[in-house]
Amino acid sequence: MLSPQIEIQLIAIVVAVACVIPGVFLILRRMSMMSDAISHTILLGVVLGFFITHDLTSPLLIIGAALMGTITVYLVELIHKSKLVSEDASIGLIFPFLFSIGVILISMHAEDVHLDTDAVLLGEIAFAPFNRLIIGGRDIGPKGLYIMSSILVLNILYLILFYKELKLSTFDEKLAVVLGFSPIFIHYSLMTLVSITAVGAFDSVGAILVVAFMVGPPATAYLLTDDLKKMIFLSVGIGILSSVLGYWMAAFFDVAIAGCMALMVGITFLVVFIVAPNRGLLSIIKIRKKQKYEYATISFLMHIINHENTHIEEKESSIYTIKDHLRWDKTFLEEIINSAKENKYITINEEGIIKPTLSGKEYALFNYYDFVESV
Repeated sequence: MLSPQIEIQLIAIVVAVACVIPGVFLILRRMSMMSDAISHTILLGVVLGFFITHDLTSPLLIIGAALMGTITVYLVELIHKSKLVSEDASIGLIFPFLFSIGVILISMHAEDVHLDTDAVLLGEIAFAPFNRLIIGGRDIGPKGLYIMSSILVLNILYLILFYKELKLSTFDEKLAVVLGFSPIFIHYSLMTLVSITAVGAFDSVGAILVVAFMVGPPATAYLLTDDLKKMIFLSVGIGILSSVLGYWMAAFFDVAIAGCMALMVGITFLVVFIVAPNRGLLSIIKIRKKQKYEYATISFLMHIINHENTHIEEKESSIYTIKDHLRWDKTFLEEIINSAKENKYITINEEGIIKPTLSGKEYALFNYYDFVESV
């Protein structure tokens, strides 16, 4: 028998991987908040399934939750297609409505049943090892681990079987239709998978951590790559890393495990958001600074080119007066002039008149139209 520490981490890892697989496509389809909506509204499906079976272990609860997730997506799209409200507003209308019905039904008719909103939302993965799976009088491990492992296998099989259709309908829905694929089937089957994954993780980690795993790792991976396969593997790795580090953070500070795992997902995203090679904040700042100096150099060169060999050249292109005409900061102008001299874009004669070189003219004129279009 494994120790509770290892079992908790295994459950967290399986939940993370199971969540990031559909989560990748939610991010790419710009439907990340749909995971939040579904992870809440399936509570109503669980409650209705319980009222029918009066058994919390019945498979009908998962079926009811999956159907309710699909109904949520349908209702959101129905309202959005009316063109009267935006998609995010549609989500904001539907998911509180359905979720509140589930909460009211629990408070009215299921007070004595082990089904409460706190457990659904927050979960407590520390208690997952106590819910054992007993077969033939033999303890074979935490029930949550087997449930989520089954869902993980289902998600992997779905990804393998429909990878091409998922990829095509995500990036080019019209082409998918032309080629004979059904984007509607892929869309609703994906949403059903999200629902099944969310309800499977209810007992173990709660809805909040489900949303964190579905959105956080894929969003982080998206900052690192444009390749779909790499994004999936990176998301899996980030999810596993966040769950393990989150557990040990919780153990060190003696705080909620699910909360620390969600926090670690956020910290990982923040670090990548800042330092990602091409899309990170530091990279963007560096690129914008470089563009600023490139655009300034082009503007500077075009200014002196336009006044070359004119009667006002001495006034407009003099190193002593150009600052007033361009209205630039003196230090910034000196940086541009020095850079242009180093690149041999300009020469400065004894009278202090700045003249463009042939390479300077070619550089300015070649890049000028790109500069205008970008502005």
